[in-house]
Amino acid sequence: MSQQTERLKRLLTDELGECCDDDVKDRLASLQAHRSELPAHPESDLTALSTLGSETRYTIVRLLNATDREMCVCEINPIVDVSNSAISHALSDLFDAGLVTRRKEGNWRYYDVSDRAEALLMALDDTQGDA
Repeated sequence: MSQQTERLKRLLTDELGECCDDDVKDRLASLQAHRSELPAHPESDLTALSTLGSETRYTIVRLLNATDREMCVCEINPIVDVSNSAISHALSDLFDAGLVTRRKEGNWRYYDVSDRAEALLMALDDTQGDA
């Protein structure tokens, strides 16, 4: 048995009072079945979560969500204390991650929070203080 399964066997012994190789095999089979429930391609989830990991991007998404309307970069800029280029870059990253929508009207670009971002923020708000 490998070191990993030896540790599992010790855990099962603690849980069950005794443990045999079949108990280890059964637990591993059960865990493997749960692994198949994971998304096959988690890239978009990981991208969305890592994109929110920047204070600037997080602030922009929170601002868009709080205003509950589309906003132009010229409205975001005075509120988020970073350069114009940093805001543009952050909005581009948020758009690529599916966390904001954008539309162009004449010379202006308008951004809004996406449904996915709203759901992520709601999950964060709902679990605030659970850690």
